Amino acid sequence: MTRAPGRIGTFAAAFGATRLAYGQLRRRPPGNPADWERTNYAGRPVVLQGGPAAALGSAAAVLPTAPAAALAVAAAAVCGRYDDLRGDHRRGFRAHLGALRGGEVTSGAVKLFGIGAASLVAGALLKEKPVDKVLAGVVIAGTAHLVNLVDVRPGRAGLVVLGLAAPGLLRGSLAAAPMGAVAALLGDDLGEETMLGDTGAHALGAAVGSAVAASNGRLGLAAHAAGLVAAAVWGERAATA
Repeated sequence: MTRAPGRIGTFAAAFGATRLAYGQLRRRPPGNPADWERTNYAGRPVVLQGGPAAALGSAAAVLPTAPAAALAVAAAAVCGRYDDLRGDHRRGFRAHLGALRGGEVTSGAVKLFGIGAASLVAGALLKEKPVDKVLAGVVIAGTAHLVNLVDVRPGRAGLVVLGLAAPGLLRGSLAAAPMGAVAALLGDDLGEETMLGDTGAHALGAAVGSAVAASNGRLGLAAHAAGLVAAAVWGERAATA
């Protein structure tokens, strides 16, 4: 019988896979090289390769023991990458849902429904009872949204991921995956060489959310879900203020 990797093994797997993917993406960026270039808040040029690398590292580290978590991470990364490429100036759920009612499918709507659906599927696979399945889905999607919400300065999303994931190490090894991915890129992120973008922020958030969902019972899930919904409401008000 193959022994599941522990916390250190999961952390190391995520760290190594993230660094490997990041180096490869920097050397040979797929598609149009301009799609990987951005200007950050301070007007400095940065690259977006850190986001897909973090997503790949997190997903690869959890795939052997929690395929549902890997699914959530991958879906969040795909939807986030779409927003990195096709995103516009509109902010907040209300703006994107308003556009959808008018017949326009925005990148924000793709993220809302894509990440939401994948999170519910992942939650259904992680839990047994219907109420717990729904709560787990809310936690995964809500955490993905929260990490993206705070990703406004270098290193901020990564530090939030470390803070959210650290308590989960007491309950299992899943939380070590996003921590390893963040550790692999934090220096480059703080050094303003790369940025996570929506791809990395949503993926890392989904990884943390999956760890929280997998390691908590109904009371814990409900408490996390309530806090994340409150954060989403606050973020919506801030976006539309």
